[in-house]
Amino acid sequence: MSKRALVKYLQTLKKDELETQVLELYDKFLPIRTYYSFVFNPKEDKLIEEAKKKVLKEYFPQTKRKAKARRSVAQKAIKHFSTLELDPSLLADFMLFNIETAMRFNARKEVRQEAFFKSVYNSFVEASEFVLRNGLKGIYWERLNRILDEAERQRWFNASAFELKLGEFSDLS
Repeated sequence: MSKRALVKYLQTLKKDELETQVLELYDKFLPIRTYYSFVFNPKEDKLIEEAKKKVLKEYFPQTKRKAKARRSVAQKAIKHFSTLELDPSLLADFMLFNIETAMRFNARKEVRQEAFFKSVYNSFVEASEFVLRNGLKGIYWERLNRILDEAERQRWFNASAFELKLGEFSDLS
């Protein structure tokens, strides 16, 4: 169904019919429940803190279990926050936190899988483009540079790619 057809259909409904449908959707679908919970009680800081705890647990578990270091946990949270249209500054902070955590993990326990470094680089590209797109360069530029410095310090095979990407953005405002 197209958006236009949906609008026409909704216009034919009476107010109480529309309310009933929205309540049914709320009961049936978790994403709708999540959306309305966020709209009426955003608590963005709390959402970010919970996501940061999840990411930390992935890399540095408090129990004796082995770190899973799944980068997908943070990616899923980033996607979720994007659909909720979270404050861009908070989302950028979380994106950079994710990269910094992965780098701290590598500094402590050297990772050998090339996929890890490529994934962190892709996260870096996504975060730096997000920072620029949302006019947050003045706030997060120093952190992006520290990430580059850390990649070089840890001698990542793709450290030059981090430098090239950041170089593309250095002249942009």
